[in-house]
Amino acid sequence: MPPGGIGGPMMGPDSRSMDFKGSGKRLLAQFRPERVTMYGMLAAVVISVALSVLGPKILGHATDLVFAGIVGRDMPEGESKAEAIERMREHGDGGMADMLSGLDFTPGDGIDFGAVGSVLLLATGTFLAAGLMMLVATRLSNRAINRTVFRLRGDVQAKLSRLPLSYFDKRQRGEVLSRATNDIDNINQTLQQSMGQLINSLLTIIGVLAMMFWISPLLALVALVTVPLSFVVATKVGKRSQPQFVQQWKSTGAMNAHVEEMYTGHTLVKVFGRQEESAKAFAEHNDALYEASFKAQFNSGIMQPLMFFMSNLNYVLVAVVGGLRVASGSLSIGDVQAFIQYSRQFSMPLTQVASMANLVQSGVASAERIFELLDADEQEADPVPGERPVDPRGLVEMQHVSFRYEKDKPLIEDLSLVVEPGHTVAIVGPTGAGKTTLVNLLMRFYEVTGGRFTLDGVDVAKMSRDELRGGIGMVLQDTWLFGGTIAENIAYGAAKEVSRKEIEEAARAAHADRFIRTLPDGYDTVIDDEGTGVSAGEKQLITIARAFLSDPVILVLDEATSSVDTRTEVLIQKAMARLAHGRTSFVIAHRLSTIRDADTILVMEDGAIVEQGTHDALLAAEGAYARLYAAQFAQAVAEVD
Repeated sequence: MPPGGIGGPMMGPDSRSMDFKGSGKRLLAQFRPERVTMYGMLAAVVISVALSVLGPKILGHATDLVFAGIVGRDMPEGESKAEAIERMREHGDGGMADMLSGLDFTPGDGIDFGAVGSVLLLATGTFLAAGLMMLVATRLSNRAINRTVFRLRGDVQAKLSRLPLSYFDKRQRGEVLSRATNDIDNINQTLQQSMGQLINSLLTIIGVLAMMFWISPLLALVALVTVPLSFVVATKVGKRSQPQFVQQWKSTGAMNAHVEEMYTGHTLVKVFGRQEESAKAFAEHNDALYEASFKAQFNSGIMQPLMFFMSNLNYVLVAVVGGLRVASGSLSIGDVQAFIQYSRQFSMPLTQVASMANLVQSGVASAERIFELLDADEQEADPVPGERPVDPRGLVEMQHVSFRYEKDKPLIEDLSLVVEPGHTVAIVGPTGAGKTTLVNLLMRFYEVTGGRFTLDGVDVAKMSRDELRGGIGMVLQDTWLFGGTIAENIAYGAAKEVSRKEIEEAARAAHADRFIRTLPDGYDTVIDDEGTGVSAGEKQLITIARAFLSDPVILVLDEATSSVDTRTEVLIQKAMARLAHGRTSFVIAHRLSTIRDADTILVMEDGAIVEQGTHDALLAAEGAYARLYAAQFAQAVAEVD
């Protein structure tokens, strides 16, 4: 939920229907920067397919040469072809005469092995050249795909950095990560396995069809009889399987989100004995993914067997009609052999295209999820040029500020406040009162609904976010560390290169230097992103040192001392008092002992400031603050309005 405890329910991926055509076109549009490479790939594929299509015709000619040699060898020498055929008819062998009438043979001559060898050599060279051109096409295709996916990853990363905090508040982290990793990997795999082959198959269909009509228009029409039926089958199966692929990747995102949450909070899961509930939830997500995957793969998987059946049916029709044409002398045996090869070449690409349907549908389903992310509303662009305070002192003004996470649920209404430079302002109140929200509005993690924030007289909405946040140091209740040395983690807060001496000074100011030096490698001790090897309080001290090093104009501490012991808390308070000199500080705290010395204490309830003043003045007023204080320290039974 959004900071402050008010917000809508956690949302999963959008569940709108799959726009296969639109998403497919948009995915192909990503290849525009690779036009030259794609044109080269298409040229190589065209040449490869053309040579592959010529191969069966050349082999058919070799078959005719062999058959003509066998037929001519058994006939009297010196006789012409016409005389030999006429003689057959006179002897009542009209069927054989009709069949041989389409064959180019010379009576008395045997097999011309020289001619056959030349034809076979030509066929070998043709197929070899076709293979080399396909190798070139594959290399160019892989290059275009890898570059396109590389750019797509960059677009997703850039988009994630431009999305407002509200986008992440309403979605599970694992689901967002699944889009940025699993879905992009699936697109890459789909394109690698299908794009080059798909283009090759489509061009092969066109080339083979042209050769089939050239050899025999009648046989070509017979071969095309099964095409409409194949198209109907492919369309029906595709429509049934596509929604299942969409659901498959949504289920993948939901399961990844659950795994990520359970892994991140595995300690809490064990402490509260929720292993069974966690395992049960995982089983439910796993079952949903299994069902969606099974249905998607089964529905698309029946495509290939059906297409094989169509291919075999086509083969039978061509063989029967082709045999009759040879018997009538309309075609040579070599032409029928070539045509049967073409029939197979024609059916195989159709089968390949059909079998790739599941890959393509899966890839387009992932592409839609990526485009959904890329189309999400972004945070408002920074003004150009952005304004900046002439003399940064830390004067913060809130002028009639209003804000709501949802349009029909107001949180902060007409809030006005002036914080003088160098003052420490503590914000207290019950959970959900809007304490953290107020700071998030100052830092423009969210934009105000009404009114404005000013920093040293400049409206923060007219400043660039980098400029605004560069002058604010923030320490949150939840620590964030990255894999690296402790020194690198502290230096993360600096806007420029800093020396080891400056890092150590910041650590001493945060009272972290002592425990850091007790570690095996001191400041060079390597920790992971979960801070393994240091306690929760020590991790907080590291993040506080990081904020000290940034030397901010404004310091924000959101429950920053909640993870440290009482002695360390006192030390941090002293360090903060030194650090606060000349800086405006906002301290959000539930533990009222940490804010006694604040210049101003704001008591918030339901998004409004109900009290403000010093610690002593607010206790004397016996209002909301006094009740909070009594509840914590006097053990009184009090009701928090």
